[in-house]
Amino acid sequence: MNKDNDSLNLEVGDLVVYPTYGVGQIEEFDTHTIDGNDHDFVLINFKQDKMKLRIPMEKTANSGLRKLSNKNRISKALEILKEPPNQKKDMWIKRAKEYEKNINSGDPVLIAEVVRDLHKNDESLEQQSYSERQIYLTALNRLSNEYAAVENIDKKISKKKLEETLNS
Repeated sequence: MNKDNDSLNLEVGDLVVYPTYGVGQIEEFDTHTIDGNDHDFVLINFKQDKMKLRIPMEKTANSGLRKLSNKNRISKALEILKEPPNQKKDMWIKRAKEYEKNINSGDPVLIAEVVRDLHKNDESLEQQSYSERQIYLTALNRLSNEYAAVENIDKKISKKKLEETLNS
């Protein structure tokens, strides 16, 4: 392939993280002719969302596409979950935008901050708005999917472990 592919060292079968969608698997590299010019693409399969994404190779570096986090980065994210939540007093709409930005960054540490800050025990669940709950679940799913991939464990087990860490 080209130098962008080489810089990420992508191969078919690799697990990667695309910031907006989370963990996916490289399915193939292909070439398509557009306006008379050949362009190289990478096809990523996001099985959990039943979705596929084709990205031009020359755009992979700027798209935020990256390899899975290493165990140290995931450990840092788990440490964040053990910290007390950051109680922000901003208006919800401002906080929601910041949470969405952190989730879409694809960085497990920033996503862990969202999970930590929005986590509620079972008793206080009714104090959480619908939109707060949706953002929390999106962040938890993103984090648990990458955690499962890095640790090579089932997604349900990784989610359970994250929730146990939050409740401890």
